[in-house]
Amino acid sequence: MLGDFAQARIFCETALKLRPDYVLGHSLLAQLALPGARYTDVLAGIHRRLAPRTYLEIGVATGATIALAGKDTAAIGVDPDPKIDKPLGSNVRIYPLTSDEFFGQHDVAREFGGQPVDFAFIDGMHHFEFALRDFIAIERYCTSRSIILLHDTYPLNRRTAERNRVTTFWSGDIWRLVLALKKYRSDLSLHTIGAAPTGLTMVRRLDPGSRVLTDRMDEIISEFLAIDYSAIDADKPGTLNLFPNDWPQIESLLANAGK
Repeated sequence: MLGDFAQARIFCETALKLRPDYVLGHSLLAQLALPGARYTDVLAGIHRRLAPRTYLEIGVATGATIALAGKDTAAIGVDPDPKIDKPLGSNVRIYPLTSDEFFGQHDVAREFGGQPVDFAFIDGMHHFEFALRDFIAIERYCTSRSIILLHDTYPLNRRTAERNRVTTFWSGDIWRLVLALKKYRSDLSLHTIGAAPTGLTMVRRLDPGSRVLTDRMDEIISEFLAIDYSAIDADKPGTLNLFPNDWPQIESLLANAGK
């Protein structure tokens, strides 16, 4: 609060040496690493700017993020164990299913009255292969102007990015999906907005007809599960396509969606 960020980092790191699962220490470090608006504020701004006709959210939790969809947006949320703690509008439908079950049982285009998915947010299981499957399933219902947001793509450190959760503050290994998309889908536009606590990757220029990820999914999963966290440690901003958490610059991406 006093603006002494260097000393704040030292105190947080000292606290975490004494208590490795100290949530406040991790949270403060995340704010220092990724200053500016939190991811929920960025998500709210994107909803306002896009005013999407349709919105699909994987991982609803309490309903805080799906509640950001405007009243004129047809919104679908998918979560096997939703804990909705606030009233949601009549425009919102929640499916208490895993995402694999949902996509296996429902035609998303039909659920949206024949309209494509304009905007989607993937914030489900914090494991790379689940997010990859969700991305593949959603993209085929999109258009080239649609946008998919991936949460938890800019981890704080190795310990909080482990596949097996050892800390309360945890982003999992979703960072692997950014690497996989960069390698196998160079046609996509990827920008990881530096929004605390663990980043948001905006994916544009989608191609619902692409079969690359589907056809090579098992190979991709095996390849990237074998990659160690050290692959991003040397140059995390460059490797994960870090983008400024600055609204005018974020808005420029939205204005050029599909271009």
